[in-house]
Amino acid sequence: MFFDIQAVIIDLDGTMLDTAPDFLLAINRMRADLALAPISLDMIKIMVGKGSEHLIRQVLALDFDAEQSRAYFAMAIESYQRHYLDINGDQATLYPDVIAGLEAMSAQGLRLACVTNKPIAFAVPLMQKKGLSVYFEVIFGGDSFPRKKPDPLPLLEVCHLFNLAPEQIVAIGDSSNDAQAARAAGCPVLTVPYGYNHGEAIQNIQSDGIVETLLEAAQLFAAKKRTH
Repeated sequence: MFFDIQAVIIDLDGTMLDTAPDFLLAINRMRADLALAPISLDMIKIMVGKGSEHLIRQVLALDFDAEQSRAYFAMAIESYQRHYLDINGDQATLYPDVIAGLEAMSAQGLRLACVTNKPIAFAVPLMQKKGLSVYFEVIFGGDSFPRKKPDPLPLLEVCHLFNLAPEQIVAIGDSSNDAQAARAAGCPVLTVPYGYNHGEAIQNIQSDGIVETLLEAAQLFAAKKRTH
C-alpha cells in the first residue's frame, strides 16, 4: 500500500485547521439571535464535520423538540451563515506541520485536492486566508455535489478529474466521515489523531493507519517510493 500514490485528498476542518473556535463564535451569535444561552467548545467539537445543516439541527435539538427545530431551522441557518461569513478564519489556527506537509507532498509531485463538508463559500476564502489554497489543484465543498462525505461521490469526482484510479489517491482526514467515504470510493485512507471525529476515539476508525501530522504522511509516501 502507498507505493503508487499519485495524489492526496485532504480534509479541512479538524485535519488542516482547528476551526472549532470559529464554529463556537458563529453558533453562539446565532443562539443569541434566538435568545438561547451559549454552549461550550467541547459541545461544538462533537457536532461538527457533517455539514452546516446537520450542525444547525444538532444545535437546535439542544433546546427544541423536532417540530420546533424544523420551525426555527431556516431562521437559524441564515443567522449562522451570516455570522460565520463575518468571522470566517478569525479564530481558526493551523495544526502543526500542515504547511510543511503540503510543501513536502508538492515537492514529491503529488497532486492535491481538498474535499471538505464545509460549504464552498466558507471553504475557499478560509483556505486563502490561511495560505492553504495555493497548494491545491481543486477544492470541493459540502455543497459542490448532490452528496457529501461519508458518501464516496466527492472522492470519486476527484479520481475522475485527476484521471487516476482510486487506489492511486490516498485520503487523509480526522473522522469516520473521511474513512467511510474513502473505503466506499476504493481509496486508501490515513487518519490524524487530533481532530474532532464526533467525540469518538480515532482508533475506532477503520483506516489504513494513523499519522501524527501531514508531514508524517508525506514522509511515509516518500519512504514507500524509495523502497519500491
